[in-house]
Amino acid sequence: MIGKGKAVGNTGANIDYGLDKEKDAEIIFSQHLAGDNAEQITDEFRLIQEQNTRCQKDTLSFILSPTREDGKNLTKERLGELTQKFVKEMGLKENQAVAFVHSDKAHTHVHLYVNRIGFDGKAYNDSFIGKRSQLAAENVAKDMGLTTVKEVQMEKELDTLRIRLEIKNIHQKVLENERPKTLDNYMKAMKGQNVEVIPSINKANKLQGFRFEYNGESFKGSEVHRSMSGGRLLAGLSTDMDIQKRLEKAPSINISGKALELSSNMASALAKKVIKKVLKKAIDTGIGF
Repeated sequence: MIGKGKAVGNTGANIDYGLDKEKDAEIIFSQHLAGDNAEQITDEFRLIQEQNTRCQKDTLSFILSPTREDGKNLTKERLGELTQKFVKEMGLKENQAVAFVHSDKAHTHVHLYVNRIGFDGKAYNDSFIGKRSQLAAENVAKDMGLTTVKEVQMEKELDTLRIRLEIKNIHQKVLENERPKTLDNYMKAMKGQNVEVIPSINKANKLQGFRFEYNGESFKGSEVHRSMSGGRLLAGLSTDMDIQKRLEKAPSINISGKALELSSNMASALAKKVIKKVLKKAIDTGIGF
């Protein structure tokens, strides 16, 4: 579950949004309030807020978002319980509060509004409220056996790592089996394995690298593996003739029949790799030594 929070002004507009019938909104939690519609609730908030006219952002707005799977299985009663626990975690049990569930999308979520002004006229301290909201939501999720943010992040990181490894393996197989000598041939071979290699062009209209798209994910070459960064990738595709040409003139590359100049960073990286490649070949063959 994810929790987000901030202090806002314009209490009425926020509560109106929370009770938007087009979003199938329903009140699932209320404390220290008698009203059951947006106008009545706003009036009750304002009655207390008038005790502290110095506070401009006098309402606390929270969004509580269980994962899609958890949201499908949570009843309105459980969502109300979840909200009550969150309010307690945030130290807001004594403040007016109302929460609405929105089920207009596949992702069920709760909009919670709490009067920042207490019955004593003091304003609730909203320092680091965003971070505190995340921690409170994490604690509530653990208490109710729901998926936590850390678990979601870990699962996403594992999925990302798996996809990056798949792209790297496909790249290796293409180099070993297809042995492409040009960028166009390499891109075509990768596409045949469902990996789109997309040139990254900067504002100066120069090639600065490549992105790899696979299974709905997109990564810079260097994010997949350092050997797949722009300069390293081109150097790996270079023939001896290409190497000499790149050392003799300003580096450029042909993509779909169009010559594209390389960015300075990419050209520098390519030059270093090319020089290492030439030296290695000279050492291996004994030329000049």
